[in-house]
Amino acid sequence: MNILLHVVVAALYGVAAWLCRPPPAGSASQTARSAAIGLALVVHAAVIARAIVTPEGLDLSFVNALSLVAGLSVLVAWLSGALRILPGVASMILPVAALCAALPAASPSTYRFRYADAPFATAHIGVSLIAYALFVVAALQAVVLTRVEQRLHRGDDELAGSDTPPLLTLERYLFRLIAIGFVLLTVSLVSGGLFSEEIFGRPSGLTHKIVLTVAGWLVFATLLVGRWRYGWRGRTALKWILGGTLLLVLGYLGSKFVVEVLLHRA
Repeated sequence: MNILLHVVVAALYGVAAWLCRPPPAGSASQTARSAAIGLALVVHAAVIARAIVTPEGLDLSFVNALSLVAGLSVLVAWLSGALRILPGVASMILPVAALCAALPAASPSTYRFRYADAPFATAHIGVSLIAYALFVVAALQAVVLTRVEQRLHRGDDELAGSDTPPLLTLERYLFRLIAIGFVLLTVSLVSGGLFSEEIFGRPSGLTHKIVLTVAGWLVFATLLVGRWRYGWRGRTALKWILGGTLLLVLGYLGSKFVVEVLLHRA
């Protein structure tokens, strides 16, 4: 039954991706697209909650964490309007979400977070995952915006006559998204460093996860300063956004993959 539910979620994301195809291929109404994405998110939330919340604690294994981050990323993109105003974001994020949602069906988990019954630990994990989701959406949006800018420079008449908001407006929104993610990531790092023993049951150490996460934090701190002080945008901003997001993804999901999948350790 659990396997079937994960497959259903993947199929719903697939339908949403098909409906969100950019014109002229996509002809579905905005209402139909929103309904499809909303249904996929609701079912995904129910399925992933059932998979993660267990009597033994939170099951945040690699496949469940990957599915959760993918679902949160779609939720952030949907609520923020990125899926509506930038169809290219939907074209990238929804198929990936479909794949990630199906993975728990192929890889049953045995890893438990033993201290998940502590509210502070749960809050720390929640803040961290939301921060990761915000940065994933920001990275996808940065890629799409770079493509939009290139098409505008080539004099794309079809794009010029579309309902896409002005590029500068989209860039301001992008950096607001990054700023919110940066604040949440900072809260996560500070709480994890100060209260590691209460959250994880052991003092904080210099692990690959921490090193990569701090490196990602420094990249985004540099990006925000560069944006404020020097007006960084376009390809310059894209490189920093992609670099910082990659470090964060490697720090969390990459570390879990190595420990759980390759080394078979909890």
